[in-house]
Amino acid sequence: MILTGKSIEACVKTGDIVISPFTEGSITTNSYDLTLGNTFIRYNEEIIDPKKNNRHEVIDCGPEGITLGKGDFLLAHSVEKIGSNKYVPIIHAKSSIARLGLFVHVTADLIDIGSFGCVTFQLHSTLPIRLFPGMKIGQVTFWKPLGDIVPYDGKYQGSDGPRVSMAYVDFK
Repeated sequence: MILTGKSIEACVKTGDIVISPFTEGSITTNSYDLTLGNTFIRYNEEIIDPKKNNRHEVIDCGPEGITLGKGDFLLAHSVEKIGSNKYVPIIHAKSSIARLGLFVHVTADLIDIGSFGCVTFQLHSTLPIRLFPGMKIGQVTFWKPLGDIVPYDGKYQGSDGPRVSMAYVDFK
């Protein structure tokens, strides 16, 4: 069962859903719009190896934005910190952004119950595109789970800004 926008707002007020900062104007019919932060991560390896912490650079972006070329891949983050101990957040691209050729968070859209922090967006551009901090880039829906809830207590808990892959931890 998906929550409506009004239900999301009510759950934020009761504390069952955390969205911070929260803006009423970001509520839609059945989701909440997420905005793009100003920090990006670009991997610097010739070949990405999931068994190691890959070299990367952190890019801080001003109001002039950042340009992605065709085929570029960057990690970015939401301004908002989100989470819930009762509902499953699922991240989606804004359709208006997808129509510009930007894939947002396509393969890692499911956020665990009990995970709290900024969303790390995986951005892949199919066309050259300029992105600006604060722009609406994604949306989060909240779903009611069925069954016992075991809150997330993993390696990405409390994310603040974009986070690189920690897949290498799974190989230890």
